[in-house]
Amino acid sequence: MAKLFIFAGLPGSGKSALSQRLAQQVNAVYLRIDTIEQALRDLCQFDVEGEGYRLAYRLAADNLRVGRNVVADSCNPIELTRTEWVAVANATGSQFVNIEVVCSDAREHRRRIESRRTDIPGLKLPTWREVQEREYHPWLHDRIIIDIANRPQADCLDTLMTELARMQEGAR
Repeated sequence: MAKLFIFAGLPGSGKSALSQRLAQQVNAVYLRIDTIEQALRDLCQFDVEGEGYRLAYRLAADNLRVGRNVVADSCNPIELTRTEWVAVANATGSQFVNIEVVCSDAREHRRRIESRRTDIPGLKLPTWREVQEREYHPWLHDRIIIDIANRPQADCLDTLMTELARMQEGAR
């Protein structure tokens, strides 16, 4: 059965690096909202609101239906988007897991925001103030939380893989 790995976290939390590593580890299709939204801006010349997420839901559903695991990399900041990702998994008969990536060290998070560069041409990265002011709803559902503060990415991936294995064991 295909599985949808639903990532969430504030910009600069480390979710893209971790989600890319997971996609490689489990040989999953990788869908990045930043890439989709910037492509819509570049190709369609309009302000993007929820269109990037809605397009990603469709791409995820297509891949899940043919049995491919999918890693969805997005800020996923509000209950609506979180619920819609779960609906994609349910509609395709797929399993899903919510994964929230956080950086509990505010100084480290700020340093990451202020020093990072994008690999997506044209993408405007948020400032530290914009990250702090971003709407981000509390979670209502179970999730794996990975705190990347002052940890190497390989260690974070190991922790995530251990938590996924525990979930799998618990489901048996």
